[in-house]
Formats: sequence, C-alpha cells, structure tokens
Amino acid sequence: MSSAIRLTVGAGVVALGLLLPGTPATAAPSHTVKITIMASSDVHGNALNWDYYKNAEYDDSAHNDVGLAKISTMVSKIRADRGADHTLLFDSGDTLQGTPLDYYYAKVEPITSTGEIHPMAKAMNAIGYDAVTLGNHEFNYGLPLLGAWVTQMKAPVLGANAVSATTGQPAYQPYVIKTMKVKGEKPIKVGVLGLTNPGVAIWDKANVDGKLRFLDLVETAKKWVPVIRGLGADVVLVTAHAGDDGMSSYGSDLPVENAAAMVAEQVPGVDAVLFGHAHNEVPQRFVTNKVTGQQVLLTEPGKWGQRLSVVDFALAKERGKWTVTGKSSTTLNTNTVAEDPKIVALMKESHDKTVGYVNKVIAQSAQELSAAESPYKDTPILDYIQKVQTDLVGKALAGTADASLPVLSIAAPFSRTAVFPAGPVSVRDMAGLYVYDNTLLGVKLNGAQIKDFLEYSAKYFAQVAPGAPIDLATLTNAGGMPDYNYDQLSGVTYDIDISKPVGQRIVGLSYQGKPVTADQQFVVAINNYRQSGGGGFPHVSTAPVVYNAQVEIRQALIEYAAANGTIDPATFAEANWKLVRDGVPVFEK
Repeated sequence: MSSAIRLTVGAGVVALGLLLPGTPATAAPSHTVKITIMASSDVHGNALNWDYYKNAEYDDSAHNDVGLAKISTMVSKIRADRGADHTLLFDSGDTLQGTPLDYYYAKVEPITSTGEIHPMAKAMNAIGYDAVTLGNHEFNYGLPLLGAWVTQMKAPVLGANAVSATTGQPAYQPYVIKTMKVKGEKPIKVGVLGLTNPGVAIWDKANVDGKLRFLDLVETAKKWVPVIRGLGADVVLVTAHAGDDGMSSYGSDLPVENAAAMVAEQVPGVDAVLFGHAHNEVPQRFVTNKVTGQQVLLTEPGKWGQRLSVVDFALAKERGKWTVTGKSSTTLNTNTVAEDPKIVALMKESHDKTVGYVNKVIAQSAQELSAAESPYKDTPILDYIQKVQTDLVGKALAGTADASLPVLSIAAPFSRTAVFPAGPVSVRDMAGLYVYDNTLLGVKLNGAQIKDFLEYSAKYFAQVAPGAPIDLATLTNAGGMPDYNYDQLSGVTYDIDISKPVGQRIVGLSYQGKPVTADQQFVVAINNYRQSGGGGFPHVSTAPVVYNAQVEIRQALIEYAAANGTIDPATFAEANWKLVRDGVPVFEK
C-alpha cells in the first residue's frame, strides 16, 4: 500500500470509544477524522485454512478458522467499508515458523538456495501490509533465511531492539511513518515502532550469538518514541512481539519477555500497543500511562489468523494540530468470512508441494501408537523420540572423553493427538508428534542435578492424596504449566509420587538397578529450547555442552524411521517411570 493515504473530512464522523483525559468538554472541533488500524499476529505459517497434520481443512472445538486467506477477505471488507485510504494494516510477528509450509521453504526447498519468494511474503505482499514486526520465531531458521524474507517483503520489517552485537546499531528498520492525506487539511502522520522479543537471545542462541543483541522493550521505546513524535507523528503505535503480563519464561538475565503493557504504562507518547506472542485474544484493554495519565489502548488478535484486531481512532484538528480524541478496538473472528480466492490461487503451488511432502510415507508401524496418555503415562510413542535422541548423541560421543558416560534423554508430550497408525507412517504423522523445530544437544549433568531437574518437571502434576479419585482433567498442567514443559527422562528409572508436595516427588531414581548417586555423571540428550533456558529448568543452561551438531530433532526422527523402514515398539519401548501415591501405582499398565 502506498504511504500516501487520502482521507476525507466528514462532519458526521463521531469520535469513538474513550475520551482521553484532558479532552475539553466544549463544542466539537470543526474537523474530525476517523482512521482504522488493523493488526494480525502470530500467523505462524498459516497461509490457508488447512491443517497439514490432519490433511484436512482446519477445525477445532470452537470452529475457528486460520490463515492469511481469511485475513485477506476480512481486510478487504474493512477497506471497502471504511475506505482503503482510511486504513492501515500491521502484523506483530511470528510468521516464518509453525506449519510444514514454513518448514518446506526453509529446509526442503529453502528460499536461500532457490531464490523463490517465500509463500508468506507472497501472501502478505498481495494483501498489502503496511509494516510487519519481527517475532522470535523469525530467527528459528537462521539469519540468512530471515534476511532473504525481509528483502522479499514489500512492507518494512521492523525490530528496533534487535541490534548488531558489534556496533549496537539497529539491525532492522526501527520504525516507519505512514502519511495519510486529508483533503484540504494537513496530512495525518501515523508512526509505528516495532519491537521484538528479547528471548531470541536464549531460544535461538545458535543463530544469533555474537551477531545480534536484543534490548529492553521499554528502554528502546523510550529512545524511539520521542524520535517518531519529533518527526511529526500525530498517532504513535507500537507493534510488539511480547505478551502483556509483565512476566518472563526465563530468568532475570534478559529483559522482560512479556512487556507490552509495561511499554504502555511507562513510555509517554504511545497511543496504542498492537501486541502478540502470548497467543491470547485481547479485544480491548486500556492501561494508564504513569507519566501522562493518558489511556493507552492494547489489543492482541490471538494466533494463526483466527482473529483480526481492528482499532478505530478519532482525530480532531486542535490549534493546527491533529489530536487523538477517541479510540476503541475489537477483534473479529475470521471464521465469519470465506477465504480470499486470490490468496488461495497464489498459494496453490507451494501448498500442493507441502501437502505432497507431508504425506510421503517413510516407514511402516507394527502397531498403532498414540500420544493421548503421554502426559501421565510412559508411552511407546515418546520412547521413540527418546530412542532416536539417545542413539544420535551416543554415536557422536564415540571416541571422545565422554564416550563411557551413560546417555539419558528428555522428551515432552508436545501433542496429545499425535498417532502413528498401524501400517504406513508419513512425514505428517512424524511432524504431528514433534511439532517444534528444535535441535538436539547433549549436556553433562550429575545425579543431584538430574534429581533437581525431575523434581522441577514434576510440578506439572496436581497433588492428589492417596485413595482420592483421579480426575484426568485436573491431574496435569498444575499452575498453568504447559505440556511442552513436562519433561520425561529415559535411561533411568524413577517414580513420581503425586501425593507428596512439589520438590519431594521423585522416588527411587536408579540407573541399571542401582540408586543414582549425587556425583554420578551422565550425558543428557536435550532440545535447544530447554538447554537454552526455556521453561526455567535448573542446571541445564549452565551445564557443559558435549554435543551440538545442529541436528533438527524432527528431521532426525524422519530419517531414523526411513532408514529402518519399520517402527516396532518391541525395539525401543521401555516403561521406566510411573506415577505413584505412597508406592502404589496410580494407573494400571
């Protein structure tokens, strides 16, 4: 979309929403204009309304739809309703990872090799985004792929707090100012500052360490908002890939992860924050700025293109200057519209290639293996992950000083719906089991550290007294702990006593029938998210790394299955942990 946008002043336009503090309760200004800002976020590679893991149109229990093709239809309707020259469209990050479509164009036919335009760039360019902000997942496939995508995007890609590790200068465009022309009046300037997530330094350390640093969102906004205002911006927006609860999933070594509301509260001169990262739907939230007392609007459009945030601003001409006099927002459900056939047609070739890839048969399974019970039972399907990880790290250690150490492995129940069917197993089945693009590492831990690690993981279970009924709906996810942060350990045996308080649950931790001693040394196969501090588990982020070949775990699972041709639990399944209460198993085998 052109940065020159024409607006028509209408006497009948009414200021929407909340009057800002200090707005005089006098006769309405002679000139009032309404502008509309639309925002998506956390699209995660969903171009079409399609579930690649189910090989069917996307659907969930709430009958949400997904994808940029849905967003496109909704955006077109709003542009037609409000006038295309009255609107702007932004995105708050996490575009380049999340579906097999993204994976295919990063790993199978990488755009860095083919020179092809990334399908997400094609779609966003066709829809006409005015700016997009970097999410943390933009860095998952490395800086070269990200750089290629940035150059392919017609819209500026923003990230003010991602700076060069050597010069400290912004590595990406910090902001953009869009000019809206008003017939017979001074133009309206809308400034947009983009902020990404500091957690990139942890989650993608292998890709960014020594190359990029990620600064505090609040301090970065304090630096750039006055610059944007100084350039004449009448409205200042922040697009932030950060949730709004002020918390972090990591320790205090990095700036706050979910700082969107903190920016609104602490940085003067911000009218609204369009945020993402948390995958929540926040139609409208107001935060009082501590410096100015003004109300700052926040909105988040959920995930995957299921919602579109729509923000309306009313501006009045006061003393020769445009001033925001009202603002409101809502989120619209994309399941109310059809897919834009233009985007569907544009995506057809890349979509068909991806469908063909994920349905490729790679092995035969001796029996059906399901992950449904994996959050509370040791299941063969997770043991398959453990087997592949253990073998990879063990073979890599051969001939090294650590070759004699036992190799353990951790895996978490990423998906409760994953199934290896009896018979043909496809890439899609494997990708449905391991849904993240993690890489494999090996770290050295001692017995005491492993016990601490398992105690931390066991927080996942609610405390249930001996003899009390077991309710599967409340047994897991205690304290909001997600499934992907419940790590199970293979290579040792142990029980988890859920009748005991947190920190006192691991019982009988043994290796080859003997109790694990505090100073006993092990190598643990672990994914990069966990090793880098994701989830806040103890010891692993500071443990010595003895293996890091940048092998993607999902691809390793696929290659292992293809090489063996069969997936037979008789060759890898081992029930080495269970839930108990005072020594009595919670579940029958």
